[in-house]
Amino acid sequence: MFLKYKGWLLAGLICLFCLTLAAQEAARADSIIVQYEKGEYQGNELEFLDSIAKNQEDPDLLLKYADLLIAKAAEDSIYDYLHRGYLHKGNAMQLKGSYASSLNAFFSSLNYAHLTNNQRGIGRLNISIADTYSKSGNAQTSEDYYNRGIAVLRTVNDSISLATALLNAGEEYIRRGKFDEAMEHISESGEIFEQINYPLGTAYTLGNLGMIYAEQGRNELAKRHIYEAIDILEELEHYYPIAEYHTYMADIYAKQEDFPTAFDYAERALDVATKYGLKDEIGQANLTLADLSEAAGRFQNAYYYFKDYVTYRDSVKNLETIQQMANMRTDYEVSQKQVEVDLLAQQRQNQKITMISTIVALFLIALLALGLYRRNKYINKMSRVLAREKNRSDHLLRNILPEETARELKDRGKVKSQRFDSVTVMFADFKDFTYHSEYLEPEVLVESVDYYFTKFDEVIEKYGLEKIKTVGDCYMCAGGLPFPSQDHTHKTLLAALEIADFVKNAKENQTNGEVRFEIRIGMNTGPVVAGVVGKKKFAYDIWGDTVNIASRMETSSEAGRINISENTYQLVKHHFECEYRGEVEVKGNKTMKMYYVTKLKEFARKPKIERKPSIEPAKQGPEIFSRPA
Repeated sequence: MFLKYKGWLLAGLICLFCLTLAAQEAARADSIIVQYEKGEYQGNELEFLDSIAKNQEDPDLLLKYADLLIAKAAEDSIYDYLHRGYLHKGNAMQLKGSYASSLNAFFSSLNYAHLTNNQRGIGRLNISIADTYSKSGNAQTSEDYYNRGIAVLRTVNDSISLATALLNAGEEYIRRGKFDEAMEHISESGEIFEQINYPLGTAYTLGNLGMIYAEQGRNELAKRHIYEAIDILEELEHYYPIAEYHTYMADIYAKQEDFPTAFDYAERALDVATKYGLKDEIGQANLTLADLSEAAGRFQNAYYYFKDYVTYRDSVKNLETIQQMANMRTDYEVSQKQVEVDLLAQQRQNQKITMISTIVALFLIALLALGLYRRNKYINKMSRVLAREKNRSDHLLRNILPEETARELKDRGKVKSQRFDSVTVMFADFKDFTYHSEYLEPEVLVESVDYYFTKFDEVIEKYGLEKIKTVGDCYMCAGGLPFPSQDHTHKTLLAALEIADFVKNAKENQTNGEVRFEIRIGMNTGPVVAGVVGKKKFAYDIWGDTVNIASRMETSSEAGRINISENTYQLVKHHFECEYRGEVEVKGNKTMKMYYVTKLKEFARKPKIERKPSIEPAKQGPEIFSRPA
């Protein structure tokens, strides 16, 4: 249980530290929307749209004007406003709880920030991406992006973003139990907030330091910090995080066995979370109340609180929660039986029950307790076994399917096909492979193919492409999926050039005993449909005329050459040197122009290479650069 609402601090930044002017900001947001819709605004339309988005807290309206800003900026390829538009869109999708879409928008925004060398934007986007991974439980990836973002923000004049990034990174370290690192980051964050006189940031710093002290068992120090944080937040009328801190206070008092006070704080947390619709906090407050009720012997209350908690649990943990609910129900039923036994014992005592019957009753109770103990021990053991097996199966699944597709398959049991409007498909095939396969030993043939395909895998991973499949000596990959990007055609072509150079060098440096081939490469760009086929040995694949034409380009190519279609040529002709080589017949008795690609033009710049993101199931809560509804 840790503070998750990282977007609140940036809301303070956007309001320029004037939290008391929230109503005026909302009125201003409505006013500028009216001006825009009536066409009464002056100056740059893109700047006006950006201003609307900055002042908008309604996620639906934020998404509407973010998409409008993106569309207007795309007309003239204005990268700075495309960066801003996708940042607003990512924030809107966070508020709506669509984390995969939010992450996709953030990566698009980061790409445009790199194209414009916007260091402040690059730093902030890295923190936004880190927060998203943090919510999804992907700790290592989250830590990597936090480190990148903090390193960049230290080089620009943006104190509040740096302080917020340090605070969020500190929370991630708390979550992982690295309290020394957490204390270092959060303390530095607090120093910055004090220097710029930002009370909201100071409140979060105090609250998070209280969390660390609570985890270390320093309860008095924890209470003092969290009390002070709550006082500041209440004075600022900033109620959202108070639910988290109240739950922490309940935990602290429960450790001290002050259950009435613990109950009071847990109920306060539930009231605040319910009022603002904070699902995670509702669940945590119900869980705390269930634990307190069970400790106090109120098993029926504990059961109902726990049932409400399960409602907000993540679907991945359903199996475990069902078992926990069953245990809670068993405890309640056992307690009810115990009441009956006690009443019967009292009646028998009144009737001068013999000592033997009392001993028998105690013996039966001991057997029941022993049985429950062994049962719980067995359940805990099986839970650990299931967790290990789940981790192994998840790892295998991620090696077979793209991350997003693997997550969808785990969550839903099936994968919905997706249409991608622009994807670049590449086929690579060895020349005279059939001839070599007739006289080479199978082991030598497989070793030779593996030599090439292993290198191809490294190249496409470098350029952020997706490997689709291999069929015999044919290697198939694609750019622009499962995460669409603006420069997938360029990256795919750069990968093709690197593969061609590798094969050429391997052939030229061939030694005795080695089998080296020549390669033909073909590419085409267009729409495809992607999905998972089959129930056994399932595989991720793509379909459409785009794929067929890409295959046709490969078969029409020559050894050592990269043959591209007219569709691809129109997208890369300004950046790569190409040779027209005629037309070829494709499906439907149509013809398609073909071009050989020779090299990257001297003035052209290679795009920034980003690793493909690893997506995990996301949890609720906005991140640092979004604003709460």
